[in-house]
Amino acid sequence: MNDTSLERFKSFITNELAPWESAAASNKMNLRAVRIKVARRSSELGFFQMTQPKSVGGNPASRSELVLLWETLASANLPIVEGYVFGPGAGVLRNATGLLRERYMEPVLRGELTGSFGFTEPPELQKRTTAIKSKDGSELIVEGVKSYVTGGDVADFVAVMCNLLESDGVTRAGTALVIVPTGERGVSIDRVFRTMDDNMPGHAYMRFSSVRVPSWSVVGKAGGRGGMDSALQQIGSVRLRMSAVAVGLASWALDYARKHLNQPHKRSGKKLAGKEGVQLRFAELYVDVLAARSMLYRTAHLLDLKDSTGSDALAATKVFTTEVAGRVVDGCVQLCGGMAIVIGNPLEAAYKRVRQWRFAEGASDLLRIKIAKGVLLREESRL
Repeated sequence: MNDTSLERFKSFITNELAPWESAAASNKMNLRAVRIKVARRSSELGFFQMTQPKSVGGNPASRSELVLLWETLASANLPIVEGYVFGPGAGVLRNATGLLRERYMEPVLRGELTGSFGFTEPPELQKRTTAIKSKDGSELIVEGVKSYVTGGDVADFVAVMCNLLESDGVTRAGTALVIVPTGERGVSIDRVFRTMDDNMPGHAYMRFSSVRVPSWSVVGKAGGRGGMDSALQQIGSVRLRMSAVAVGLASWALDYARKHLNQPHKRSGKKLAGKEGVQLRFAELYVDVLAARSMLYRTAHLLDLKDSTGSDALAATKVFTTEVAGRVVDGCVQLCGGMAIVIGNPLEAAYKRVRQWRFAEGASDLLRIKIAKGVLLREESRL
């Protein structure tokens, strides 16, 4: 990406996205109108297509280029409009063919359908979600429960990770990622819950009771790793974006605190930025952000090169950047004082937003275990 494109993107953020964010936040413009305006204008400028494949008119950017754009956008702290600037990717459907491509992937890329991902069973249930082949092989019968289906309450379909069983309902045939329309008979939502960040979509607790879908609804080869590989690739893409957003928001928080500290204090009239204790704390936060940014861009480069260490580096980056974002925003709250925890203050909203990132798309400690196993079991270990 050249400097002109980046400057054009920054101008788009300042002159158009920021005013639309303010309009949406003050309810002067409804969310649907904002979403349409943002997507249409981003498409005109050529940014919307950067996350989409050429086969549908996209102009895909490299991981490094996308990280730069994601971080730049996040550093403006526009949580409402942020999610509409780039077009939806194919996600787990990226290699779909035939009816799966025609009825799901292409409408998703056009923005006509939205999907969600059902990967996790609730911990209290011992039984995994299953997909049983019908006797004539024309259908699959999906049975089970998925929790934390983000956006499941408003999605048109859910990609459900299942244990695949033969028609006898007992013999294992591997795993399958099955596309299930949310309006299909037997699909129900037990409950929807929200997390600390009000800008995030809700999470659905979804039940699948003898839901029948055609056999072509399987992503990849039934019983093979196609569906699992697609799911893992999708998770990887989301982790990289989350890492970039974490670095961007941490940068925003640091700059917010810098401006506050350089204002005359209400009581003394002197700038808090002149105090050594404040300088030491601010410097620690600055070092954290700089390290996180360096890690982010190196990992994106490794992924672009398809380096064998890229997967472990991405897991480590997601852990580090989201934890840095938490420390930095918390530190900036402390530096700015009590006004920063008043509801409606930008730092208060950022604080709630960053805390949940240590759970989303892989909890920090689970990713640490993944990293350790990946590095320990690799014949050749290198950083």
